[in-house]
Amino acid sequence: MSNNKQKWSEQEDRHSTLLSNAQAVRAVTAAVEGTLGPKGLDTMLVSRNGDVIVTNDGVTILDLMEITHPAAKMLINIARAQQDEIGDGTTTATLLAGALVQEACAHVQTGVPVTRVIEGIQQGISRALEEIQARSRPLEQVDDPRLLQVARIAGREHGDIASLVVKAAQLMGLEKLRDPSFRLSEMIVSSVGATSEVFHGLLLNKQRMSPHMPEKVEKTWVFLLDDALEAEGIDEEALRTETGFQTYLQYKEEFRQSVRRLIDLGVRFICTGRGVSPVAEEMLTEAGVFVVQRVSSRDMRRLADYTGARPVKRTGLHKSPDELKKMLGWCAHVYQDKRMDMIRLEGGHGKPMATILVGATTAEVVGERARIAKDAASSVQAAVRGGIVPGGGALELYISRVIEKYREKVRGMAAYGVDAVAKALRRPITQIVLNAGFNPLEKIEDANAGQIHTNCDSLAIDCESGEVVDMMKRGVLDPTLVKYHALKAAGEVAVAVLRIQTIVRMRSDGMEDQGGF
Repeated sequence: MSNNKQKWSEQEDRHSTLLSNAQAVRAVTAAVEGTLGPKGLDTMLVSRNGDVIVTNDGVTILDLMEITHPAAKMLINIARAQQDEIGDGTTTATLLAGALVQEACAHVQTGVPVTRVIEGIQQGISRALEEIQARSRPLEQVDDPRLLQVARIAGREHGDIASLVVKAAQLMGLEKLRDPSFRLSEMIVSSVGATSEVFHGLLLNKQRMSPHMPEKVEKTWVFLLDDALEAEGIDEEALRTETGFQTYLQYKEEFRQSVRRLIDLGVRFICTGRGVSPVAEEMLTEAGVFVVQRVSSRDMRRLADYTGARPVKRTGLHKSPDELKKMLGWCAHVYQDKRMDMIRLEGGHGKPMATILVGATTAEVVGERARIAKDAASSVQAAVRGGIVPGGGALELYISRVIEKYREKVRGMAAYGVDAVAKALRRPITQIVLNAGFNPLEKIEDANAGQIHTNCDSLAIDCESGEVVDMMKRGVLDPTLVKYHALKAAGEVAVAVLRIQTIVRMRSDGMEDQGGF
């Protein structure tokens, strides 16, 4: 008996880093697992200053958690990567990664070499990803009714938000949604007290430069200056010389002429990337021009797309009227919305653009509704790009059996890694059923038996009744890309965590290499 205890103790010492990392990963998954599924609950995040955020959004929870363990940070980073790539599915990716590490650790503790487990996990993940792609159902039209179901599921049953997102997707069109550089989620703007709506146009979270400028301009040329609207500068030393002072006066006069050219061309809406000089402000105010300064690069690109304007640098101000006119855009309506304290543009002559405006009575509720809308928008776009699969954990349960059969073909101890993938794939449906208040052991076996009997990959558990139902027929649909990238990301982070043999604290940045020991 003493020999067995000694061997166990030696094994624990040998895998102490792995076990520590596994515990850290488990702590992170515990923070988000309760939010999964239609019966998932919210998490309250409290800052040291007492600020409170109540949310069901996995990436928000992970992003704001106070984390110190390096393995836990790796998991959070992969969740952020999932969010950046797809915009949804971070909770699923986190749960799958945690389950893979947990199952792998169980095999390692029984004596299976870590390298063999990693090899099996990689093989199992690769096979599972192939199966996800093979079982994807395409969506060919933006008016497909299944798209609304995708938005509703990703939007946590908020039907009003789902409808807004789908309407916006239809306004943008199939080609735009499939453009890799376009993100529907970036079209979402939230505001306290606003009425939720979708409209052709865009909103800028800015105000006009001066209250003496017009609150509204119509049928106007648009000029975008990705720079400061001010005269060319001259250094202080040169300014003390007569030649330098004359050059300074010349620059000021040329600048006045440039501003006058814009006014004469009929430009009544100007946006700048930086500040505006007092001289320009006075001239433009007198001319009734609506000026917005310090516009972000992102908003400048959106304005250019929508109005058809070409942003120019300050040197572009010296161009002739004919050359300047080629740089201008056009907009039918620009006005300051006092209720929302934003600038609204409609009737641009550039690319079509839809804005999803999400409103609520309080800042806390607005923030959560905006996060829900972004998830729904990301899922809708992912579904259009890559198709859909049954949700509710049904597909993962089906593929887990595919991996179990695949395990029989894998030789050697790598089979244990494949086994870890098969078991991890049951984690999503297990958590969904648990969050709904049912016994996972009983209900998952019911769903499993139903799938085997019918050879159907869409059977899972109804979270209201506990009965086995067809997720596709119930409209519980997930984008294929969300499932695919969640599993891929989970596999990558699990392998990365398992490869860590030891953790060594780095020296502080302030220490210099002394060239010796």
